[in-house]
Amino acid sequence: QVQLVESGGGLVQAGGSLRLSCAASGRTFSRYGMGWFRQAPGQEREFVAGISWSGGTTLYADSVKGRFTISRDNAKNTVYLQMNSLKPEDTAVYYCAADTDTTVFTPRSRVDYWGKGTLVTVSS
Repeated sequence: QVQLVESGGGLVQAGGSLRLSCAASGRTFSRYGMGWFRQAPGQEREFVAGISWSGGTTLYADSVKGRFTISRDNAKNTVYLQMNSLKPEDTAVYYCAADTDTTVFTPRSRVDYWGKGTLVTVSS
């Protein structure tokens, strides 16, 4: 069993930055891939970024590439999402996700565990 708790969401102006954190507990964090998804009002949940167990491989949705950075600290059992140059269209609930059956989290990963989400609102 894995528990995921996100934090760091809030209200920010367009062009600003936020850093989301996801603290994991339960199964050995350093052995599996982690990812971030988001869901805007009236939209389907979409993949944002993924990272391998070691942090050596990262993947991004085209919409955030060059603006967002995913990273992890296995000593702290935490994965981060640094979001820069935020746009109003980035407004969404952001969810942390784990795929404990793989060492690299990709857009096609089968998510085993979800966090409850943290709201990011970007004002224009």
